[in-house]
Amino acid sequence: MVSLETPVCEFGLPAPDFSLPGVDGKTWTRDDCKGPKGLLVMFICNHCPYVQAVRERIVRDARELAELGVNCVAIMSNDPTDYPEDSFENMKQVAEQFQFPFPYLLDETQQVAKTFGAICTPDFFGYNGQLELQYRGRLDESRKEAAPEGVRRDLFEGMKQVAETGKGPEKQIPSVGCSIKWRED
Repeated sequence: MVSLETPVCEFGLPAPDFSLPGVDGKTWTRDDCKGPKGLLVMFICNHCPYVQAVRERIVRDARELAELGVNCVAIMSNDPTDYPEDSFENMKQVAEQFQFPFPYLLDETQQVAKTFGAICTPDFFGYNGQLELQYRGRLDESRKEAAPEGVRRDLFEGMKQVAETGKGPEKQIPSVGCSIKWRED
C-alpha cells in the first residue's frame, strides 16, 4: 500500500463534468450532484484504512454541508480486480451500512479520476457555487486511525467558508491516503 499526499489547491480550476453509475441504480452527472453553494467531490473506496477510519465523519460532514447548500458525491475509481472489497456490489453494501447521504459512484474506466487529477483515497475536491475549485485538503488530523474527537474539522470548516463566501481558505493541509489502484494497461 502506497501512501500519497494531495497537491496544493489550484484555486479557480473548473469542476470537470462526469456521468457515472451510482449504487442507487441512477446515472449521476456533476450538475445532478451540485448544491446551490457548492459541491464536494470525494474519491474514496471501501478497502482503504484511511477511508475506513473516517467514514462516519465523512457522513456527518456531508449531512452538515448539505444544510449549508453544499452537496457531496463520492466516486470509487480503484480497479477492483486486485481489491474485491471495492467491487460495485460491495460499494452498495458499504453505502447502505453507513447510510451515505450522497451518491456513491463507480468510475470503472478511471477516466474521471484522471480528469480530476485524483491520486489517493480519500481525495477531496471542494467547489463553490460556480464550480470553481476552492478546497483540496484533508478531512482532519486522521490517518489510518481516526483522530481524537474534538480535533479541527479542516474539510468542514473550509467548505463552510466556501458556502458563505465562495472562497476557500488560503492555507490548506493536504489529504493523505492510499494510492488509487490504477488498471494495468
